Formats: sequence, structure tokens, C-alpha cells
Amino acid sequence: MSQLCEASGVSVPSIKFYLREGLLPAGERTSATQAEYGPEHVERLRLIRALIDIGGLSVATAQRVLEAIDSPDLPLSYVFGVAQYAISDTSLYADVPEGSAGTAQVNDLIGSTGWLVSDDNPGRRGAARVLDTYADLGQNHIGEHLPAYAEAAELIARADLAAVAHHTDVADMAETVVVGTVLGDALNASLRRMAQEHVSYQVFPAPRGAEPSGSER
Repeated sequence: MSQLCEASGVSVPSIKFYLREGLLPAGERTSATQAEYGPEHVERLRLIRALIDIGGLSVATAQRVLEAIDSPDLPLSYVFGVAQYAISDTSLYADVPEGSAGTAQVNDLIGSTGWLVSDDNPGRRGAARVLDTYADLGQNHIGEHLPAYAEAAELIARADLAAVAHHTDVADMAETVVVGTVLGDALNASLRRMAQEHVSYQVFPAPRGAEPSGSER
């Protein structure tokens, strides 16, 4: 186990915890107190840490996600659902008041785009809650830009699916679905921050000579 710790960068106590919780498969027993671990265990540990440390998942939620990856008979659409719900277990995606203005806007958007979205997709509730909150803050005009946001979201979704289609092995595809969904939110948020800064200089140019340097931004 010490070698597994060294190869993965994960502490021995953490490895033992993941083994007890079923997140990490047991190694091949070589004696009563020894087990042999291979490269697949190192890869699994890196995936676990990515889901928990970068994706922000709880151990219990990460376990549900990993179980979906480990079930090759599950359709990828189901694995997508598991991953989506894993990162949607927050108050943002809780039920919204029935008949809210935000819900109506989301329904209109789905109708106008022709998107095939299930009634229980957490994105419905999340988008509706955000739009209702914008309205409460007097920022109703944000809704006018909803089609542009939707267009950008579809481009991202197509990139996600292209990454999945890069693989032919079902297990690899399932892992890409999870990684792309869980870590993709963090990637999209980071890219958006950079793009906002870039576009802000174009839309609201600073006076000549006033642009901050990289270290001052």
C-alpha cells in the first residue's frame, strides 16, 4: 500500500478509507496482511480525488457516481443522469414555486429550441431559480439574453458528447461522461471568467495605457 500511496500521491489513511467505503476495489491478496495493487488502482485513486477535490462531491455521492461507471450494462443516458444529479444536489436545484415566471421562461426556451429535456432534469429547476432570482434583483433584462446562453450551452454539450464518442470502450465512455459532467462545470466556469475579461476589454475598453498587467488583474 505504501507503493500505491507513493504512485498516486494519496495518503495511506485515505486509501484505507476509500477501500472501506467501496470506492477503491481491493487489491489482490498475497498474504493475510498484504495485497498487490496495479496501475488500475492508481488511475482509480486519481479519479476519486478528482471527483472529490475538484468536483466537490461528497464521498457518498462519489460512490454513487463510481457505481454507475462500474456498471457497463447501464445506458450512457442513465450515467449522464447520475452524474447530473451528483453535481445538482444543492439548494439551487431544489423545487421552485409552481408557476413561477422563471419556470415559464425555461419552458418557453425548451419549446423554442426543440430540446428534448425530461421533466425531472435538474437544469430545469436550476435555470428557473436563477431567472426568478434575477427578477427579484430587478435584473429582468437578463432573460432577454437567454437564447444566447442556451446556444452557448448547446455548443458545450456537443463538445462533451464529442469527447465521449472519442472512446469505443463502454467503461471509458462512462468515465468520460462522469468526468466531463462533474469537472466540466469547473472548466466552463474558469473559461467563462477568462472570456469575460477578454470581452470586457472589447466592449468597455480602458483608456490607453490604463490596461492592467497580468499580475495586477
